[in-house]
Amino acid sequence: MSEDDGYVDGDARVLEGGEGSMQRPGLSRERIVVAAVEFIDDSGLPGLTMRKLGQQLGVEAMSLYRYVPSREDLLDEVVAWVMGEMEDDPDVVSSPVNGWQDFLQRLAHAVRRVAVKHPRVFPLVASRPVEAPWLRPPLRSLSWVERFLDALLDEGFDDDGAVGAYRAFSSFLLGHLLLEVAVHGADVGPLDVVEEDPGERNLAEYPTVERLRPALSDDQSAIEFEDALEELLRRLELIRTGVG
Repeated sequence: MSEDDGYVDGDARVLEGGEGSMQRPGLSRERIVVAAVEFIDDSGLPGLTMRKLGQQLGVEAMSLYRYVPSREDLLDEVVAWVMGEMEDDPDVVSSPVNGWQDFLQRLAHAVRRVAVKHPRVFPLVASRPVEAPWLRPPLRSLSWVERFLDALLDEGFDDDGAVGAYRAFSSFLLGHLLLEVAVHGADVGPLDVVEEDPGERNLAEYPTVERLRPALSDDQSAIEFEDALEELLRRLELIRTGVG
């Protein structure tokens, strides 16, 4: 059977029973990734193996390797797939329409919708550097980071301010959403962190990210912790005095 018939040689399956027979559609990278997302949504990440995924698709595990070279590659595709759902979110805007606060609120709620829809997948977003390991989750997509930075620069932020906003926004989202998905049954530790260097990514399509890469990849963890702690203490003082 050929690809022209709508199936891929070697991957079509004939199911017996009932009147006549029906054929299972051939595999594709997209079909495998969608099945992996569904498996993790239903059963969690620890149980995902190529053998079990093959069983879910009705094929031998070896058939999957024609489309996804390894489980690690598959998990990267899973992250890209679920975060790609933001592209179809009608509430998200690519650039500020009603100010930068509205832009960030829409973006934050879109990420949260993805996390709540796929709570068992979301911890992968925190641990897998899909495109650039020096970018922070959950906005690791170069496309979204480029839009984020451009939006704030257009709204009057300077370079340092835009990078600082990106760091603070990412930390806020990740901290809150990992706690939230844990309540929904997500396994948030230990995270499935990839140690190997995925190689240098050509950033020509993302000039703002490329220009600000040194600042984006600079480790400011200690400073950010102190700043966040001071802000927390300030808010608690407002609560204590009845102002907040």
